[in-house]
Amino acid sequence: MQNITRRHFLMATAAAPFAATRANAAAYPDRPIRVVIPFTAGGVPDNLMRLLAVSMEQRLGQKFVIEAKPGGAGNIGTQEVVRSAPDGTTLLVAATHNFAINQFLMKLPFDPLTALAPIAKLAEIPLVLLSNPQVPARNLRELVEYARTHPGTLNYAIPTLGTVNHLLMERLKQAAGIEIARVPYRGSPEAVLALIKNDVQLFPIGLAAVGSHLKEGTLTALAVATEKRIPMLPDVPTLAESGFPGLVAANWFGMAAPAGTPEDVLDALAGSVAEAHRTEALRTRFTALGMLVPDLTRRAFADSIKAEAELWRETVQRGRITLE
Repeated sequence: MQNITRRHFLMATAAAPFAATRANAAAYPDRPIRVVIPFTAGGVPDNLMRLLAVSMEQRLGQKFVIEAKPGGAGNIGTQEVVRSAPDGTTLLVAATHNFAINQFLMKLPFDPLTALAPIAKLAEIPLVLLSNPQVPARNLRELVEYARTHPGTLNYAIPTLGTVNHLLMERLKQAAGIEIARVPYRGSPEAVLALIKNDVQLFPIGLAAVGSHLKEGTLTALAVATEKRIPMLPDVPTLAESGFPGLVAANWFGMAAPAGTPEDVLDALAGSVAEAHRTEALRTRFTALGMLVPDLTRRAFADSIKAEAELWRETVQRGRITLE
């Protein structure tokens, strides 16, 4: 009888941690989830999160409270999340540069690669390298050859320094061994207008902003910066197909939590995002907005951030790029 009692005690003791884990998983979330958007309300990441929240709230059974905290190129809101309790009740939705670029161009009080726990890539806006039709090049190979034989004749537009659009062009210049001057603009609409007028000859931008111009022939798409061709522009080759393997870049938006958030909580959140991505209404909406639906596991997303950060770190250091 004593042996039976001892055996039961040992079994119960061994099972206790697993029971506690299941209980904790079942309890999450036990209150509304605050989602910080480190940009102005009404922008793409804000609207994107509101689209996803409908499905995520149904799966998780709690309300998502979305709060804009703009400033400091997204660093103010990001830092607030970094300093929050790692319990899954405060999350961050930010763009590529918050995860993989800012730390190489600015002095930050945190390292996003270690201070944040990636959850999911929410959406991807493929970048398309555009040219004015007056440029005597109909693909990237021809453009590179033209730039080499006509130095000082090409300029590219960029609305914001330190973004993936900016660094993509700098990386391309480094890889091709060409020189193309950067011309700053106050925003993408002004940059697109300058491209149409041939004040600048090149501009890397998301497809949604220029789809009508491509259809009308007022702009030319030379290449897309995705791993494979995109359904919206099936005849436009990738940068890799154009002779620049490994050069993949996009304006993407991702969700993260403070480092130290329990794995089961991160998995629950990642699962709710994946389920939202499978809804037909959301996929249709993404296509209309010129966005791609990501297909990455949580861990694959984390690995992709590290790889991309290394690419941009090397680009910044090699080109001695600053925000001035």
